[in-house]
Amino acid sequence: MNIYVGNLDYKVNENDLEGIFEEYGTVESAKIITDKYSGRSKGFGFVIMEDQEEASQAIKDLNGKMLEDREIVVNEAKPKKETYNR
Repeated sequence: MNIYVGNLDYKVNENDLEGIFEEYGTVESAKIITDKYSGRSKGFGFVIMEDQEEASQAIKDLNGKMLEDREIVVNEAKPKKETYNR
């Protein structure tokens, strides 16, 4: 399951994110989205967990929890919308 994690403090890195979710099961990957020009975190990321039950439990337990003085938003990621450039 692809999990969206938002409202992240800019100090949080991919290892931090992976560590938090590993408490619930196997993490396939953890990615913090960064600005392509500055390289700075955009304050959100994605975690992929293979097991649906583990991922669902992580979402339930972590949504609204405090991480580095910020209340994080955790839910199932929505598919990326197609954008059309004209």
